[in-house]
Amino acid sequence: MAKKTVATLQSSSKRLTKAIKMVKSPKSGAYTFVESVMPPEMVNEWLNSK
Repeated sequence: MAKKTVATLQSSSKRLTKAIKMVKSPKSGAYTFVESVMPPEMVNEWLNSK
């Protein structure tokens, strides 16, 4: 399973990180990419969740 933090974004005074996770569909077996923008502290928690 591929996990990667690709960018650190600055918006006003808040630091944000864009993370992309590759998720396998249980129905078809195909992989899809899920993107999310969040604070850097939450990245590892989000990547480890299913």
